[in-house]
Amino acid sequence: MSKGPFILAIETSSRIGSVAVAIGEEFLDEYVFSGPMRHSFEIFPSIVTLLNNAGKRPNQIDHIYISGGPGSFTGLRIAVTLAKAFHLANSTKVIQVDTLDVIASNLDDYILENIDTKNQFRESETYIERIAPVIDAKRKQFYVAVYQFQAEGDIHNHPFFKDYKKTQQDSLTSSSEFLARFVCEQKPIWLLGDGLLYYKDRFRVEGVHFIDEKYWSPRAKKVHMLGWQMAKKSMFADPVNFTPFYLRRPDVVMKSL
Repeated sequence: MSKGPFILAIETSSRIGSVAVAIGEEFLDEYVFSGPMRHSFEIFPSIVTLLNNAGKRPNQIDHIYISGGPGSFTGLRIAVTLAKAFHLANSTKVIQVDTLDVIASNLDDYILENIDTKNQFRESETYIERIAPVIDAKRKQFYVAVYQFQAEGDIHNHPFFKDYKKTQQDSLTSSSEFLARFVCEQKPIWLLGDGLLYYKDRFRVEGVHFIDEKYWSPRAKKVHMLGWQMAKKSMFADPVNFTPFYLRRPDVVMKSL
């Protein structure tokens, strides 16, 4: 029988939300919302469903891991509010995971589905040495980060996200600024993320490759994977005072009277 804290992981930073449950490092189940921007409608029913399936009650949730941004302001607030509510009710410990890390970790799934029986990439002429997740930040800007393969070993074999180092921290940039700084035909960069959904053509130049669209969305399953690594290092957030990770202020700001 699995041992460890019972964990609820939440992803509401992007268009398609999801929640997942796990016991320690063992992932149990995930519920992906039925459509874009269904967070407020489906988050509570999906949590109830997962808890029932696991034979657990809300007061048995030991840890809650959330995708903490950058991303949708409304979606991030939903996750933060829920995490704080669980802490106030049950002293649940909270982990805040970087959303761009969550998207980038989809690389693992892409690699597992694109290697042959000899652990070689099927598309052997191209290897993924650099990746960059892209999130739409509106106003013709994007949230991005860059990850470089750093591990010892052969890039021709299948690396995993743990083998990549974040060489460019989360930043707010335009597509032209990103291309000018990071694109080199001799050293391709692979892009993924919901920011490409409507703006892929802005990044379509020599030296840029695109990971398949089905790997673009952040997932609660990955929030658990990364959150558990942080929990083992006791990297818990201040459950009362922590806020979503915003790289800029929301478009609408309430003015004091």
